[in-house]
Amino acid sequence: MIPRLFDLTGKVAIVTGSSRGIGLAIAAALAEHGAKVVISSRKQDACDEVAHAINAQHGDGTAIAVAANISDKEALQNLADTARQHFGQIDILCCNAASNPYYGPMGGISDDQFRKIFDNNVLSNHWLIQMVAPEMLKRHEGSIIIVSSIGGLTSSTTIGAYNVSKAADFQLARNLAAEFGPKGVRVNCIAPGLVKTDFAKALWENPDTLKAVTRGTPLRRIGEPHEIAGAAVYLASPASTFMTGQTMIVDGGSTIGVGL
Repeated sequence: MIPRLFDLTGKVAIVTGSSRGIGLAIAAALAEHGAKVVISSRKQDACDEVAHAINAQHGDGTAIAVAANISDKEALQNLADTARQHFGQIDILCCNAASNPYYGPMGGISDDQFRKIFDNNVLSNHWLIQMVAPEMLKRHEGSIIIVSSIGGLTSSTTIGAYNVSKAADFQLARNLAAEFGPKGVRVNCIAPGLVKTDFAKALWENPDTLKAVTRGTPLRRIGEPHEIAGAAVYLASPASTFMTGQTMIVDGGSTIGVGL
């Protein structure tokens, strides 16, 4: 008997950076497919607003809001503990939150900026996975999703350090997939292309950058947040139970380029 491939009924998901952009789209899509969701970002009021909207659409108790700064290990522990206390367990972890405080050549980046990128984009994922994975491993079931970027596959003269951190996320997923696989816990990445979010505004708002990106993209446009959410639903659901250690590229074809 084939299971309902995208049914997440009874599952509980934490989604970081889910008060807006890609994270919000992912949380909303997971709830649409039956999951209970924990909304988290830096500001409690923004999280409350999203949780309220999801509960209004899918029923009270579908979502809760727990603010957490990903650079704060204690705040992340509180996020995991609160989710577990409220919903009983955590089945899906989506590490979506990230930061990029610097645009320009790598020769101009300060040590503090470089460290912040790695602390927020790699170390925070490592921390939160450590906090959530043990219960998944004990149950022999769970899905961990890291939202990386095609930047980890390509080069850039303006977001080089960010790209290095996103390449590290690919390897984090591969290593953990090898460690967790024997106990049935899967770890995968999503690598979006340029998406119309506030986070990426410095890129798509620049007409020259936007033109350069879309000219080399087969679909001739950048993405919308909801177009990344489907990949997360797939990776969280029974549809992907034989997939781990992989990266799903969702970029409108930009990484294949457009030939003559």
